Amino acid sequence: MRRLMYEARTQLASPVRNPRMATVIGRLLGLAFLVCFGTGLYSHFLQQPLPWMTFPTRPAGLYQVTQGTHIIAGIACFPLLLAKLYVVFPQLFQYPPVTSFANFLERASIALFVGASLVEITIGLLNTYQWYPFPFPFKQVHFALAFVIIGSLAVHIGVKLPLIAAHWRATPVPAPEERHPVDTGIVETPTGPDAENAPSSTEGLPRTRGLTGRVLSYIDRTPELPARTSRRGFLTTVALSVTAVVGLTAGQTFAPLDAANLFGPRKKGVGQQGVPVNRTSAQAKVSTTALAADWVLTLAVGGTERSFSRAELVALPQTDVELPIACVEGWSQMASWRGVRLRDLVDLAGGSPDADLRLISLEQRGGFKQTEMGSEYVRDSLTLVALELNGETLDLEHGYPARMIAPGRPGVLQTKWLSRIEAINA
Repeated sequence: MRRLMYEARTQLASPVRNPRMATVIGRLLGLAFLVCFGTGLYSHFLQQPLPWMTFPTRPAGLYQVTQGTHIIAGIACFPLLLAKLYVVFPQLFQYPPVTSFANFLERASIALFVGASLVEITIGLLNTYQWYPFPFPFKQVHFALAFVIIGSLAVHIGVKLPLIAAHWRATPVPAPEERHPVDTGIVETPTGPDAENAPSSTEGLPRTRGLTGRVLSYIDRTPELPARTSRRGFLTTVALSVTAVVGLTAGQTFAPLDAANLFGPRKKGVGQQGVPVNRTSAQAKVSTTALAADWVLTLAVGGTERSFSRAELVALPQTDVELPIACVEGWSQMASWRGVRLRDLVDLAGGSPDADLRLISLEQRGGFKQTEMGSEYVRDSLTLVALELNGETLDLEHGYPARMIAPGRPGVLQTKWLSRIEAINA
């Protein structure tokens, strides 16, 4: 028992638990969260733009890259966050709990950061599988937590900046707080060619007075045990973990990794007409209306309305484009589309291609039964009212009788089962 107690205690003095390792893992984790934050904001404002916002339509696969990167960085946060906690966890149990106002800010910010981060990345991962077992709206909570995480991270970095700066490089410069060391439980390990596999030591472990201190001293008199994992081994484990979780899911976004996509919720080429489906016609309850013989697409632009049957749309000049479907869940699929250029259709109906449009689906319920499209997409030559997919008549699950497809847009805005298009500002 004493030997087991000794082993548990000496784990606190692991060679990886030092300020340098905390800085190395911390900056990787911080970078991953910043990438998630930036790409997440881009996706959010694409779906809910402010009145003055316009967005690039080139490259056509821009959203495919940004949202795929968002999901990949989020998945990478799992092993990085666990590694960071492994390195610093002795500090979480320091006594007294708070020693100064700066120490309070540090502990409060890290508690908020860890708690919010665990919730954020967990619900984000569940969203990729479209599984929502939690009792709150995903979209709003996910967006709000992003600001909580970045804010708490900024506070934590500000408080720990001297220590971070001192250990940013491999050869550390003593930080002000290290010149007058405080017992933290994070241990400085030996340097030199043999440091990687130096034997474990209780030097640097938290020391406690009184009865508890005597018990710990008794434990520490146990002979040394074999050396634990080296820093190099720890970093190798972290690197392999990140590579595994990313490599086994990134194939749903990036085609070269498709063969390794074992855990991604979508598989390239699987689905009607070789394209995955997120929302089915049954879920949207459009099976009857979409197949109705009297279906028409109505354009309300230029102060007038004009309706087109599917036969009339097919009779108009057709354009072929290669564009991806790229969804917020991180998966994407390149496909061949054929249909009528939206700008030509708007012009034919007497409208202006400089107008913003509202796209209305046959779907009666759902957050995206109506979407808005900025004029930058209306003018783009790649934006189509699509009638065919991969050389075949558009399948019902992909939006028959007509759907929207535009470059650089999230899949939720590529409105299926189109019914009406209205000018918003012209």
